[in-house]
Amino acid sequence: MDRKLLLIILDGVPWRNFRRLFGNLEGWVDSGEARVWKLRAVLPSTSASCYASIHTGVTPQEHGCTGNGNVFRLGHKDVFSQVREAGGVTGAVTHSYWSQFFNRHPFDYVRDIEYDEPESKTINHGRFHTMTGYGKANQMTPSDVDLYATLTNLCLRHGLDYGLLHACTLDSMGHRFYHDCEEMDHACFVADEMLAPFIPRWRQLGYEVIVTADHGQDERGHHGGRSPLQQETALYYFGDAEGPEVDTVIDQLRLAPTILNRMGAPIAETMKAQPFLK
Repeated sequence: MDRKLLLIILDGVPWRNFRRLFGNLEGWVDSGEARVWKLRAVLPSTSASCYASIHTGVTPQEHGCTGNGNVFRLGHKDVFSQVREAGGVTGAVTHSYWSQFFNRHPFDYVRDIEYDEPESKTINHGRFHTMTGYGKANQMTPSDVDLYATLTNLCLRHGLDYGLLHACTLDSMGHRFYHDCEEMDHACFVADEMLAPFIPRWRQLGYEVIVTADHGQDERGHHGGRSPLQQETALYYFGDAEGPEVDTVIDQLRLAPTILNRMGAPIAETMKAQPFLK
């Protein structure tokens, strides 16, 4: 592989929360170590639909996942499969939907909660959580710092070329408390503080790092529709590539081909959007 890359997805963070409340990420933008652009999610701006589009580079209308109640093994080529085709090692520390989309469906709690499958054509090293029982009274989310540590462990033990991390904490907090409140401000502050020590470590291990969200959330903690608060989020990039002008709004479908292009892996013929990093 030409390069190694980690994609960090913090679920459900609108553009304004990233830019207002993530002081460490914004500090790296100010210092020139990171760059940031606005990213616009696909429609529906629902979690599972966005997960599927982020990795396949096609719309929900094409891949067929219309929402969280319609999760299945996708038929399109994806970032994992393309990195594997190029001989790279892949890993994922995510919600179980990702395993179902890109490895096996249905999800088996015992078989699929943790696996190491060097011969897999998609995800070689998977560590998953299901959030079974999730609701407003109980988020059922693991600590973000545990997820970051687990991803770092996979990088060190298995030499990942491509690693994906997905954390649901902020999406769940937004649904529970909505966004204009002390609880949400504090949750974003804590998320930023937990993430910050890992970024320099990943960079020292030779990884380019992208931090973004699958979608935003509006004042009532909702997403799925077209409003800017629901669709628009931020994308922070740590690496040496040249990017577009600062006021460019990046289509979410450009993420998959960009990752593959940076890594030197083949871009699937179904991924029609153009890479945004050179």
